[in-house]
Amino acid sequence: MSTRRRFLSQLAGAAALGGVAAMGVTGMAKCAVAAGPAGWRMPDEHGPQERVFLAFAAQPRVWGSQADAVNNAIARLARTIAGYQPVTVLCCPAQRTQAQNRCGRDNIEFLDVPLDDIWVRDYGGCFVTDGKGGLGLVDFNFNGWGGKQTARNDGRVAPWLARITGATLLESDLVGEGGGIEVDGQGTAVLTESCWVNHNRNPAWSRAGIEAELKHQLGLRRVIWLPGIRGRDITDAHVDFYARFVRPGVLIANLDNDPGSYDYEVTRTHLQILREATDAEGRHLQVHTLPPPLHPRDNVHTRDNADLALGYINYLPINGAVIAPQFGDGRADAQCRELLQNLYPGRSIEQVDIDAIAGGGGGIHCVTKNMPQVG
Repeated sequence: MSTRRRFLSQLAGAAALGGVAAMGVTGMAKCAVAAGPAGWRMPDEHGPQERVFLAFAAQPRVWGSQADAVNNAIARLARTIAGYQPVTVLCCPAQRTQAQNRCGRDNIEFLDVPLDDIWVRDYGGCFVTDGKGGLGLVDFNFNGWGGKQTARNDGRVAPWLARITGATLLESDLVGEGGGIEVDGQGTAVLTESCWVNHNRNPAWSRAGIEAELKHQLGLRRVIWLPGIRGRDITDAHVDFYARFVRPGVLIANLDNDPGSYDYEVTRTHLQILREATDAEGRHLQVHTLPPPLHPRDNVHTRDNADLALGYINYLPINGAVIAPQFGDGRADAQCRELLQNLYPGRSIEQVDIDAIAGGGGGIHCVTKNMPQVG
């Protein structure tokens, strides 16, 4: 059975029991759990995708007065992505009607599930494939980025998502987030030490042990470690704000050109490491740079905001398009579009206003989870 048919079959079965919400995250029996990976591999994001998940879940207890604007930005992304491929919006039951009204229903499905926040990339696990039509999902035990935010509901989403999609659940002992992993699909990963080798997530693990476990779970052969930077943002420097694979052997790196930014020096260190690194096939990497905007729109989300995360590199490739941010800096926005158009020939570049999401410390990649097409 194709992944799409399996997904719709699972959804129909849930509806027959009184709706997906009735299945309950807390009381749900787990899907098939593999004892250990057997040929599983985390694919890159540039191959065919079955769908993209988003979470319409910004709430005042986390976002204060900006919750409504954040959900509007999620809805803009959902509508944009749905123009190219199916979208599934996860939403708290009390927010489902709002989600449907703002996102629309053209190529979009809605699932009720208790949620704490919008960052489905981080708490939803990592999809893997076995090359034989099988789909798996690795649960990395999301703990709110090292206990910085409540994760009572979000920490249960990965097993639930495996059940809904029919994926085999693969359980790791590591604590981490999807936004902390960048892969080329051929055995190479880029990671930041500040995120993974951190006592707030993995206090008993050495870097070598973490690397071995990630290789085991995700089918990796080579890990390129970047230092990152601890304690300056809630994620402890997720890699998806610093380095992204375009295809095997080709990367885009963040290069912050604001001398007053804490990322100014670390992005230069990262660039040097990436230019000297080799991938799992022994190739030296071709590295392009993409600086954040220096003159973004001045609004309530960007003005005097210590959490503001301005980065074009946190984009999302989908079927036929690349979804990227637009920050109102005409020169920088154009530079982003030009580079992505050159590196992704044949795909449309869709730039979306995500200021409200950036104001909370994240971007497009952070709030989406792509599900690979298998079978």
